[in-house]
Amino acid sequence: MQPTAQAVGFSGLRVASPEGAKENLQRCGAKAVSPESNGDFITLARVVKTQGRHGEVAAEIHSDVPGRFAAGMKLFTLPKSQDSRRELEIEDLWPHKGLLVLKFSGVDSMSEAELLIGSELQVPSAERSQLEPGWNYISDLIGCRVLDRAREIGRIEDVQFGAGEAPLLIIGDAAGKKFEVPFAEAYLEGIDMGQRQVRMKLPDGMLEINAPLTPEEKQQHQSERKKKH
Repeated sequence: MQPTAQAVGFSGLRVASPEGAKENLQRCGAKAVSPESNGDFITLARVVKTQGRHGEVAAEIHSDVPGRFAAGMKLFTLPKSQDSRRELEIEDLWPHKGLLVLKFSGVDSMSEAELLIGSELQVPSAERSQLEPGWNYISDLIGCRVLDRAREIGRIEDVQFGAGEAPLLIIGDAAGKKFEVPFAEAYLEGIDMGQRQVRMKLPDGMLEINAPLTPEEKQQHQSERKKKH
């Protein structure tokens, strides 16, 4: 799956939706954002179905950037098979029931539109939206070292968005353990993209709570469950 863009702000924890390489915006003192991309392209939307009889498609949007799509804009379609990209130009567009309906030049029938279902709609990474000073893409956080005060926890392997107010940093250490740490303003001390470093001040015991169970702990847990049943 290619990257996308979602905006999260720490002024009252404003959470928006994502953008094609998830251009997820994360604001927090040293603000942050993230696109969904494979390094060369970022995904701005995905085609979910056809819409109409003249080649229109409906797409779910993965961008929080206002006015990101416009007539005359060129997008690359990446099919599910991920064989090759095809460049298409937006002829017309309009919102419909939470989706964006797109009419591409040269796609003029329902059968042609059906071929686009499931495709990711992308732009080259170099064309991702320019951010305000002090903002960063969350996708750029992948690979950064995370420090809790002076102690290094590990490196960020993923950023997940779920039901919680703050996205979760999935951090892996040298021993293969993984930790889920909320990327919350209350815990963040700063981000240094030059040093590829995220500095945090976590509550005592948080890492122990979010640490994965060891094989011995799993076996003990299973034994206790058997006794109860």
